[in-house]
Amino acid sequence: MATFLYRLGRLAFRQRWYVTVLWLAILASVGLSAVQAPAAPDEGAGMPGIEAQKAFDLMEQRFPGARADGASAQIVFVAPDGQKITAAENRSVIDTAVGDMAHGPQVAGAVDPFTAKAVSEDGSTAYATVTYKVKADDLTDAGKKTLEAAVQQARDAGLTVEIGGNALATQPAAGGSAEAIGVAIAAVVLLITFGSLAAAGLPLLTAIIGVGISIASIMALGSALGLSMTTSTLASMLGLAVGIDYAVFVISRYREERGRGHAPQEAAGLAVGTAGSAVVLAGLTVVIALAGLTVVGVPMLTKMGLAAAGAVAVAVVIALTLVPALLGVFPHAVMSRAARKRRRSAEAGEHNRGTRWARFVLRRPVPVLLVSVVGLGALAIPATDLQMGMPGDEAKPTSTTERRAYDALAEGFGPGFNGPLTIVVDAQHTDTPKAAVKTIAERVGATEGVVSVSPARFNAAGDTAVFSAVPATAPSAEKTKDLVHLIRTERPAAESATGATFEVTGTTAMNIDIAQKMQDALIPYLAIVVGLAFVLLLVVFRSVLVPLKAALGFLLSVLAALGSVIAVFQWGWGAGLLGVEQTGPIMSLMPIFLVGIVFGLAMDYEVFLVARMREAYVHGDRPGQAIVTGFRYSARVVVAAALIMMAVFSGFIGAGESMIKMIGFGLAVAVLLDAFVVRMAIVPAVLALLGERAWWLPRRLDKLLPHVDVEGEALSRRPIALPAPTAVGSEREEARI
Repeated sequence: MATFLYRLGRLAFRQRWYVTVLWLAILASVGLSAVQAPAAPDEGAGMPGIEAQKAFDLMEQRFPGARADGASAQIVFVAPDGQKITAAENRSVIDTAVGDMAHGPQVAGAVDPFTAKAVSEDGSTAYATVTYKVKADDLTDAGKKTLEAAVQQARDAGLTVEIGGNALATQPAAGGSAEAIGVAIAAVVLLITFGSLAAAGLPLLTAIIGVGISIASIMALGSALGLSMTTSTLASMLGLAVGIDYAVFVISRYREERGRGHAPQEAAGLAVGTAGSAVVLAGLTVVIALAGLTVVGVPMLTKMGLAAAGAVAVAVVIALTLVPALLGVFPHAVMSRAARKRRRSAEAGEHNRGTRWARFVLRRPVPVLLVSVVGLGALAIPATDLQMGMPGDEAKPTSTTERRAYDALAEGFGPGFNGPLTIVVDAQHTDTPKAAVKTIAERVGATEGVVSVSPARFNAAGDTAVFSAVPATAPSAEKTKDLVHLIRTERPAAESATGATFEVTGTTAMNIDIAQKMQDALIPYLAIVVGLAFVLLLVVFRSVLVPLKAALGFLLSVLAALGSVIAVFQWGWGAGLLGVEQTGPIMSLMPIFLVGIVFGLAMDYEVFLVARMREAYVHGDRPGQAIVTGFRYSARVVVAAALIMMAVFSGFIGAGESMIKMIGFGLAVAVLLDAFVVRMAIVPAVLALLGERAWWLPRRLDKLLPHVDVEGEALSRRPIALPAPTAVGSEREEARI
């Protein structure tokens, strides 16, 4: 592989203008296709294989024409202090407002709170429900303005009015200005690391081109493959982070080879042949981790994983072709000022900070290992209290009307009112459907933890009914989860007595089922991803213990990162500093996301760092000296890459959406812990303790495994002619050959 990539790097350097124009043409063509492509259909967040989804599908089948996914608005009216919402003047205001809403465009119906008996017991609060014929994304501005005008009229009359539901909910930006700040921080880190504007700007340029191609491709193929802009969030986040990192490693190796005296074209070939090999393998581990999300069985998660894997693959190809091509365009500008003056490159210094740290760890491997493991273990303790769910309006800032509507309903009608359970009764095979439904409703209503049950609504055929059961506790409370399990546990007796069957669905039940499915899928997913990556690292490093150490180190870092997320977003430690106004259960998808993404990124640092150690060991260094050599050439760049990743991920903490905020925080913390604790401390400490045994491989296994030359051993055996000492002008002339 190293030889092939070496030739590819030289070819890209030599044909730099053709390669550059080709990539720009690809960007332009997919961008044009994206502009002309129809919008992707919104397929919702379906979750096959869970009871709540089966019940939802049955509702759509038995109640044709009633769009279960249509937009809705819950208008909450609160009377002024000391007044009743049922007072004549307040009732008149509400009747007028609901009447105006009912006549708005795209409205399917508006239910008056007094007709629907949607008034709190103390008479302070009431709510009206407005349903629409279309989905929230398809609502026109005229429809929204009609709703807002009616609400404002009621507010002007003295009532407190808030709007819940999804009719006016806005799609949050992925990161906004905070994301731009993250990119700016990455640029500063690159400038400090390389000491050259060209070297700092080139990784940003190539990463932006890669992300542009990936996002445009998602938009262009959206209608055909069912990909939405939500799918692109993860792709843009990872594409930008790994795109910068992969370019950094190739450019750093190019500067190192130039510092050794190689001509620009030869240095580009060697950089792609060595660092490029590590890029391919690191990218492959990320792709494996992301593509492995398909085993979870969640369509949305599968699409997000595959789209992000595609973005990573694009970043790898760009690092192997466009980066060496641009190095051909700027062969000397990417060098530091000292290197351009023909002084030895700082990256190759014998006593840089990387070597000093490596020698410190070699002298004290046991204390470094113990402190690191104990520290990560302490951070992982909150992971034992993991509670999964899906954040709703209660997790939004109090500045939003959706959050204020949620709080008003909870105060007026009880905490469980915001998360009613929907019971779908299939009485198709009973002689008396109404009697069967009545019996089931009575039994559900008598279940401990159920506050009230609504009247049943039958379909046109009269064989299927739907009613709501309001829990006594909030949607995200553990007692509500226990209630859903209790209703399902007691179900066989009710079904046996009536001959009808029923299922529990609704947003609350759906979130509970999703959390359970994610929890059940976590261990199989982890086993598949870690197993495949273990085999890959076994082939790369030709060692049994190095891949095992890498996997165990990853588990430590991901558990510590998950514990940090729980401490902030569930326990509330420092939540205010991140703009988290409401703590609660951790998003159900978060552990899967964290495992998949962080594993891929952790293997990035493992491959880049240990590959240099393996390279030094293969070329004759003793085990201890190989560790020092690996840190001499890789530590500074790995630290820069980690800081860049953290800067990019931290930008997503500024998002308004709690899900994106949580993912950004979790990934930033995971990179911090994995790069600086696991790879920079635990890895050298373990390798120092293992010595020669670190590179042990059984002979039979050695014969079976294919040889992947990631160390560039084949390149070191090639007779490479170094250029004769020349003036700077002559060297520039040689670079053009």
